Formats: sequence, structure tokens, C-alpha cells
Amino acid sequence: MKADKGFNLLFLVISLFLLLFVLLPLLNMILNPGNVAGAFNDSEVIKSLLVSVKAAGTATVLAIFLGIPLSYLLARYHFTGKNIVEAIIDIPMAIPHSVIGIMILAFFYGTSIGRGIEDIGFEIVDNFWGIVVVMLYVGLPYMVNSGRDGFLMVEEELENVSRTLGASKIKTFFNISLPLIKNNLVSGSILTFARGISEVGAILIVAYFPKTTPVLILDRFNEYGLSSSKPISVIMIVLSIILFSVFRLVRYNKK
Repeated sequence: MKADKGFNLLFLVISLFLLLFVLLPLLNMILNPGNVAGAFNDSEVIKSLLVSVKAAGTATVLAIFLGIPLSYLLARYHFTGKNIVEAIIDIPMAIPHSVIGIMILAFFYGTSIGRGIEDIGFEIVDNFWGIVVVMLYVGLPYMVNSGRDGFLMVEEELENVSRTLGASKIKTFFNISLPLIKNNLVSGSILTFARGISEVGAILIVAYFPKTTPVLILDRFNEYGLSSSKPISVIMIVLSIILFSVFRLVRYNKK
């Protein structure tokens, strides 16, 4: 019994240390935010926030339309190379951010496919759509994985019953399968949005302008130090906390 108490106490101390490690810098920022009102009156800050939200929202919508079909295929079918496909989707989570930026630039400006895309008028360097491309690239794994997990929880028998009653596969998908994973789609959307809006390394390389909020924070820190960058950082912290609070509520309501 004494050994059990010692074991529990050790784990409790380690756990408290970990929680404080995460919490204390966060509390310090929130309790000492600097001139947040001044940041909200700064037109460059507001513009960067609008760019970040608009680009992350666009990337999230694209991730939904592009990610759901693959999510469904991964959940419903077993095929040769499935593990490889899943590994490919997860690659953006493992690659350093700056490397992702280099990869995207090298593709668009170093391959015939990329040059062909540029020739039809789709430019990414210092362009809003370059930001969207980066956010989509880094956010897709969260949408695909969340959707796949949702479809795995939907009983195939429900789909089979719908088919036997005369519904087509596409009607079954939209009327039965998709509504049953709405919470997964919300969770995946929030994670994709949050991952996109927080991206900085790849965006710095691909599309420095128009500035997103993380890029502006880095600029202000390099030029003026903590006093100028901290209020904008607090705004991003609050936005992130709101996003993940919604995510946690969705996950809780799903259980």
C-alpha cells in the first residue's frame, strides 16, 4: 500500500509539473496582455486578422469537399496500398513548416504541372491563394482523419438497408452516412481551421503578403520586441482557446 501511495504521488507531482509548464506562460500572457486595445485600433492588425480568418475559412471549406470522399473510401474499402495512402495524408503533420513552404514553391515553379497551373492565372507567391494553398496542405490530415473515424463508426448495415429500400448509393451517402458524422465534420473543420490560422513558417516562404496575423506577430517582434508583439499574440491566444473550447464541447456532446 505504501508503494502504491508513493507511485501515485510521484505521478501526481509529474502531472502537476506538466500542467504548470503549459499553463503558467499562458496565464502570464493573459494576465499581462499589454495594450490589446491599441492592437484592436491598429488597422494592420485588423487586416491581418481578416486575412487569416478568410484564408483559414476558405482552406477549411476546400478541405471538407476534398477530404470527405477520401475519408469515406478509407473507411469503407480495403485495398492494396491503403496504409501508404494513409501515411501520405499524414505526412504534412511530420514535415517541418519551412520545408512545406519550400516543397510548395518547388512544385509550382519547378515542375511542368506547377508552371501549367501558373499559366492559367493561378499564382501563389505573395498572394492570398498562396496562403490558402499552404493552410489547405497542412490542414487536410485533420479533416481526412476525422472524417474517416466518423465513417468507421457508422454501421454499414444502415447503408445496406437504405440501398435495399431503393435508395441510390449517392442518396444513401447524403441522407444516411454524412448526417451521422456531422460531429466529426465539425471537429475536423475546427482542427483544420485552427491548424491553418496558426501556420507561419510555410506562409513566410510562399506568401509573405498579404500578412496573416502570425506573420505580423513575428514582424512586430523582430522590429519592436515583446511590447509590440504581445498584445497581438494575446488576441491569437484567445481565438485559439475559443476554437478548442468549441472543439471540446463538440467532442463531449458526441459521446
